[in-house]
Amino acid sequence: MAIPEHFLDELRSRIGLADLIGRRVKLVKRGREYTGLCPFHSEKSPSFTVNEDKGFYHCFGCSAHGGAIDFVMNTEGLSFPETIERLAGEAGLEVPRSAPRDREAEERRKNLYDVSQIAADWFAGQLSGLAGDGARDYLKGRGLTAATIERFHLGFAPDGRDRMKATLLARGLDEAQLIEAGLLIKPEDGGDSYDRFRNRLMFPITDARGRIVAFGGRALGEQRAKYLNSPETPIFHKGDLLYNLSNARKPARDGNALVVVEGYMDVIALDQAGLPFAVAPLGTAVTEQQMQAMWRLVAEPALCFDGDAAGQRAAQRAAERALPLLKPGHSLRFVAMPEGEDPDSLVRAKGAEALTGLLDQGVPLSEMLWRMQVRGRNLDTPEQWAGLRSDMRNLVKQISDGTVRAYYGEHFKQRLETAFEPAGGTGRRTAARRGSGWRGRPLYAPPIPAHKGLGRGRDADSGPRERLLIAALLNHPDLIHEVFEDVSHLHLTSPELDNIRQAIIEKATSGVPLDLEGLKDNLQYGGTANASSRLIVELTGPGIAHLEPFARPDAALTRVKKDWTSVFRRHRLEDLHRDLREAEDDFGSDMTDEKQDRFLALKAAVDEATAEAASFEEP
Repeated sequence: MAIPEHFLDELRSRIGLADLIGRRVKLVKRGREYTGLCPFHSEKSPSFTVNEDKGFYHCFGCSAHGGAIDFVMNTEGLSFPETIERLAGEAGLEVPRSAPRDREAEERRKNLYDVSQIAADWFAGQLSGLAGDGARDYLKGRGLTAATIERFHLGFAPDGRDRMKATLLARGLDEAQLIEAGLLIKPEDGGDSYDRFRNRLMFPITDARGRIVAFGGRALGEQRAKYLNSPETPIFHKGDLLYNLSNARKPARDGNALVVVEGYMDVIALDQAGLPFAVAPLGTAVTEQQMQAMWRLVAEPALCFDGDAAGQRAAQRAAERALPLLKPGHSLRFVAMPEGEDPDSLVRAKGAEALTGLLDQGVPLSEMLWRMQVRGRNLDTPEQWAGLRSDMRNLVKQISDGTVRAYYGEHFKQRLETAFEPAGGTGRRTAARRGSGWRGRPLYAPPIPAHKGLGRGRDADSGPRERLLIAALLNHPDLIHEVFEDVSHLHLTSPELDNIRQAIIEKATSGVPLDLEGLKDNLQYGGTANASSRLIVELTGPGIAHLEPFARPDAALTRVKKDWTSVFRRHRLEDLHRDLREAEDDFGSDMTDEKQDRFLALKAAVDEATAEAASFEEP
């Protein structure tokens, strides 16, 4: 349900931004602003500013910017609805509902939280009582301490058709509530309801706020299902939640580490071993919603599944499912367990160091995708390599974010070029093993998708790039009509090159074909004109072998246009970065609305230009 904007305005007006941020950051008042060390990156001198009057924070070190809602979402890993609920509760506001039935549904949900907590307490009491002897022996055999059992609120559901039902009904709970909470099963033939969980070790499942919403039960006897989870209920959707997320949130953020394992016992064993940042899906493959929840905590969670075939299939499904969701700075790592081991057995046998050693060896998502495609594949012929290239291209196309898609495309293109060697070839491409397909474990070398020979990054020298852009225009007279608008907006630091640029534009708009001698006549007079004329000779004469291929006269115009546009976009991006730095400095000296708007507009322009430049070349 959409939350009305007027409610958000009221909520922001009731939240003291400095008080909210001051709970996490030590702030010092400086005039009308507060300053402190930025919570979003490491720094020794404060560059983080809070403006209570304007209702925003800003960091001049990493450019983090936002208001109260943004701060809670980014520091605590909460979703937008969770953040609104949290702040509204602190402000004494009730999140508006659109209809009476919505309010009724919310009241039922609150009752289900209470019912689930009561059931969890009852299960815990059964574990510590006479009925729980066998369950306690099982936990002791798995090496769990009393403190760990209490921390995870483990319990026991005794055998018997309605032992829990009878007890909770006697305490005044309603049968319909117990059914809706997933604790009782109501037969379709109209018979009496009965306990869902019987003779099982019980694992309470909490939501992100730590409220018990469901249960997982491990069979302690001969039952059809080893593990049984609660069904979907108004407060439990298994694809949205991760086991132990509420406990793991702070350790994960503090240590910038999150480990995703397969089972409840894996999570608990890692926590007891001193690794409290583990979570697990709830009996399903990792979902999109669960990935988003992970990324709110850390940028690159590690998926650590069992070393058997099922675990490998789960890792492969997660890799494929992540592709459309990838965004700059966020990805996955994959940790391979030794065959026959799971995280629980590994830390019990060899200690936490054994698992942390494996975590350090985790491979990035790009490597996992490559191995998935080449494992067991025959790569003896060019056609088979072409098939691999086609499959890799189709994988890359699934990535929605243009920037990430471009980097992945460039990465796999380089790997294919490096790995492929035609049969009998003697060139430098010697990584592929002929005869049996690829079997190696290549190292990960992230590509830099910039044009060869050009400066990479905002600090690169723009001089060679400017000469390259003008040289291509001089050596390909028809190019100006393909990229005229970009040339008209091209900013050049060299006065001589800019003189040539203006002369090219004048020629192109005069209707006269572009020729070098006529171009020289169009140059402005003075020393700049003489230097520009010498540059024209240099960029079109016999010594142009140093130029990139696309700038030479023998290159095809379609390739020239593509490469010229790619270089121009990166050149323009550096200009925007320079403007952004100036705007940020200006905003820091005088925090007016006008200067804030300019900073935010330039920041958005840089983001757009970055995606545009990176996605221009498909693999």
